[in-house]
Amino acid sequence: MTPAWIENLALKGLWCLDAETAHRATVLALKSGLVPGPGPEVDPRLAVKLWDLTFPNPLGMAAGFDKNGEVPDALLKLGFGFTEAGSVTPRPQPGNPRPRVFRLPDDRGVINRFGFNNEGHAALRKRLDARPRLTGIVGINVGANKDAEDRTADYVSGIYEFADIASYFTVNVSSPNTPGLRDLQARSALAELLTGVISARDECTQKLGRRVPVLLKIAPDVSDEGLQDIVEEVLAKNVDGLIVSNTTIGREGLSGTGPADEAGGLSGRPLFRKSTIVLARARKLAGPDLPIIGVGGIDSAETAWEKITAGADLLQLYSALVFRGPALIGEILTGLAAKLNADGLTSLREARDTNVEAWASETA
Repeated sequence: MTPAWIENLALKGLWCLDAETAHRATVLALKSGLVPGPGPEVDPRLAVKLWDLTFPNPLGMAAGFDKNGEVPDALLKLGFGFTEAGSVTPRPQPGNPRPRVFRLPDDRGVINRFGFNNEGHAALRKRLDARPRLTGIVGINVGANKDAEDRTADYVSGIYEFADIASYFTVNVSSPNTPGLRDLQARSALAELLTGVISARDECTQKLGRRVPVLLKIAPDVSDEGLQDIVEEVLAKNVDGLIVSNTTIGREGLSGTGPADEAGGLSGRPLFRKSTIVLARARKLAGPDLPIIGVGGIDSAETAWEKITAGADLLQLYSALVFRGPALIGEILTGLAAKLNADGLTSLREARDTNVEAWASETA
């Protein structure tokens, strides 16, 4: 393990850079092997089995950090139980003009309007094929090009491109930074999209002999009626799980300091409450069997535990690392094990849903 003072020094150095440059510097450091490791020793009770996958622990790196699949193995080495590459679109695209990501230090939040900047399917495929060992759980988050004439076809293209190498797929229809993308959450559009994606996945299953799980990532800004429509379509189309949630276009609860009025999706601590309420409501609508990954505002063992008790099987974070660095990973995993000890539980599944009703009844 890297000494805490070195990690703190590195974190302070990154804060001297603008947010996007700091992100790129972090990716380059990971690529060059300048990473703390190995990750923390993990309590075996934190392992989670879903689909045909066994996650060594429930904490994953959310999509957006490693858009182009440059450092999946380095992230796993940090101690994450899984990681997610993307969002990736069929063709490369630059995304929105810079600056497009902003730190909110007083609120422990981040606003981004990247706009699906990525190097495209071919570049991601080349990098994933070059991994020295195909070990660890690496999901692929697929999206559509901004100028796509047929967005469903773009998602389907991602399924065909990566089905033989993806641990799981995330269908991202919830970024607020691609005009019209969230319209795909509307019931009729979502039904068409999911029909195409699941059909492609099932075709690949026949060829490959493995049914790659497909998850749908949704926004925290959906109405109760919209959420019900989404969950009903997910269940009707045999989608394998939900990710709740992406960033929010809301600005509730911000201190007003920093660039809080910038356009884009808000993540980090200010997203925690809203995303956890939607998570709990999705769990109630979906029932106990649908796997759900909880994302949004996790920055401690306590917030991670809240997500689990609100209905999450797995967890993802990203923004909190901007403020806390990689030491947060071990802190959360150690804290989750301590929670199990305190409650006399043998697995996280025993804790899941214990606070669903309370969270679902809250108002965002």
